[in-house]
Amino acid sequence: MANDAVFVLLVEDDGLIRMSLVEDMEHAGFQVFEAANADEALKLLAAHPEIQALFTDIDMPGSIDGLKLAGLVRQARPDVAILLTSGYLKIPKNDLPGKTPFFSKPYEVDRVVDQIRELTARKHGKVCFTT
Repeated sequence: MANDAVFVLLVEDDGLIRMSLVEDMEHAGFQVFEAANADEALKLLAAHPEIQALFTDIDMPGSIDGLKLAGLVRQARPDVAILLTSGYLKIPKNDLPGKTPFFSKPYEVDRVVDQIRELTARKHGKVCFTT
């Protein structure tokens, strides 16, 4: 079963939201790495090639925001599924890298989990059935 685990990098500057979401994602069966900003996320991505999905907030402190992080990850690791979220920003679809899913806060965690499963299965040639 461990071979089928999905490795997710969660980037969220709000510690309470991050802690809650990590718990929800682990409960859904994901292996979760967490970062408080894009700078930490880039280090984790470099150190952990097993990461298959990135779920990042857009508006956060650090040298770059989540949108720029998504663009860098899209270029450097096109195999990584990317999902974006924000409670403050509304992003035009044309500004999103590729066909990146966007979730406005507050979002339903089950929808995020289902989207991660679908995207990682598609990128790795697996069939995924969601309920």
